[in-house]
Amino acid sequence: MERQALRRLLGRVRDGKATVDEAMERLRHGPVHDMGFAALDLHRALRRGFPEVIYGAGKTVEQIEAIVRGLNAAGQSVLVTRVGPEVHRALARTFPRLEYHVAARALVLPTGRRRAGRPGIVVMSAGTSDLPVAEEAALTATVMGNDVKTVYDVGVAGLHRLMAHRDTLLSARVIVVVAGMEGALPSVVAGLTDCPVIGVPTSTGYGAGAGGWAALLAMLNSCASGVGVVNIDNGFGAGCLAALINRGRTSKATKK
Repeated sequence: MERQALRRLLGRVRDGKATVDEAMERLRHGPVHDMGFAALDLHRALRRGFPEVIYGAGKTVEQIEAIVRGLNAAGQSVLVTRVGPEVHRALARTFPRLEYHVAARALVLPTGRRRAGRPGIVVMSAGTSDLPVAEEAALTATVMGNDVKTVYDVGVAGLHRLMAHRDTLLSARVIVVVAGMEGALPSVVAGLTDCPVIGVPTSTGYGAGAGGWAALLAMLNSCASGVGVVNIDNGFGAGCLAALINRGRTSKATKK
């Protein structure tokens, strides 16, 4: 159950439109839905602010469909990462509102009306080859309730491209920087801004890049302050972290 759904349910009880027994019936189905091959955490949205996300790689189409059905039946938005278009084709008839985001390689099944997102998150990529990971980060943060700006192909080989987006950088509350090769871009961005920077190393690069290890180690050894680093190619993790940071910073700004 998501927070807004729980708030509505409690409001109905308060206003006499639903009985305590009806509310207990709604709440008793959780917090875990055991499916045998998967145990859905149906109360994660209450704890974390967003429902459980499905990592699609390694799962069969049948398993993904069953998990999507379980989350959707619980009234929760669904995000499935690392899947191809064949999964969308297999599920589209069952779930007509299911969206496939090609660049991010992800499925989204929204619930309810779309609300305006929180501003403050910027997702950047060093090169075009880093776009799949950057798009995964941007989509994740968007689905989690944010209005995300993207700035792509601004790597250190041509810093003038980055400086053309200086106003966007300075308006951000948190920036996700996706880079392969030598992974230098997060350090540069962190040296120009006053907000947290999340570095995402990618496996983009030639042999000595070691599948993203060179970029990962470079980001971990950044001399710029305020840089955090997620795992290689982990766009989802970066988008989720950015959403959590932006939620906290937005709340504090509102209170002021």
